[in-house]
Amino acid sequence: MAGASLLTLIDDIATLLQKVSLMTQMAAKKTAGVLGDDLALNAQQVTGVSADRELPVVWAVAKGSAKNKLILVPAALAISSFLPWAVTPLLMLGGAFLCYEGCEKLLHSWLHRHDKSEEIDLEALANLDMASFEKEKIQGAIRTDFILSAEIIVISLGTVAAESFGMQLAVLTGISVLMTIGVYGLVAGIVKLDDLGLYLSQREGLQRQLGFGILKLAPYLMKALSSLGMLAMFLVGGGILVHGIAPLHHWVEHLAHDLPALLAWFVPSLTNLVTGLLIGSVLVALHLAVDKLRGKSPAH
Repeated sequence: MAGASLLTLIDDIATLLQKVSLMTQMAAKKTAGVLGDDLALNAQQVTGVSADRELPVVWAVAKGSAKNKLILVPAALAISSFLPWAVTPLLMLGGAFLCYEGCEKLLHSWLHRHDKSEEIDLEALANLDMASFEKEKIQGAIRTDFILSAEIIVISLGTVAAESFGMQLAVLTGISVLMTIGVYGLVAGIVKLDDLGLYLSQREGLQRQLGFGILKLAPYLMKALSSLGMLAMFLVGGGILVHGIAPLHHWVEHLAHDLPALLAWFVPSLTNLVTGLLIGSVLVALHLAVDKLRGKSPAH
């Protein structure tokens, strides 16, 4: 009898684990788009860090991301259980912040481009506090990760909304672990791509040619990821805002439904991008106006 009970328990556990695995796969498929944006954003966030500090920065952001999820998973479960109406407004606040950050970065890039003709301040460059610069990079990446992680967790929660609390907890935990390891493992690989190219370029034959090819490609890839990361801020932030405005969301869905496959993808993405740019621009303009009223100069 004891042996039969043990076998039954093992079978029940195996069935439960299989169900958790299937539900986690479903949630991962639904969040694949956001995960792609998360990858681009985080790879972009560590650009500008010295080569020997790239992996420590990625590791610091990964630890911050893990802490984010330790906060977000129980918070999402609690809000979903007791304050389900608050999920969308909180996500929209996060989306608006992403749009604001994206526009602020665009403004900074524009100001920087117009300052290129000025003489470089060598003294300021020499006195640049790299530790503070690195810390600022890490904090910015962790803030961005918090918003993206929140969206992924809420999407995943929606996939298992009808399941038991234990199943919801297992799936959200699984998604969080997979997302953290997957995204930051890939980010670490991307930022060290040039080291791989250098190593292969010192070999012989095909490996040498491949190494030189990687060394040529790596700078363009990082520039592309930097641009994609900024674009992702508007796409993700605008997407959250559009989804939270029910009439606009339903109108976009209805419009895309009758379009060919490529346009059906393009129209919602364009709507998200335009919404993100508009909301971000308004928030940056308000911030600058408040700073001006308080007698502060705009951030450079």
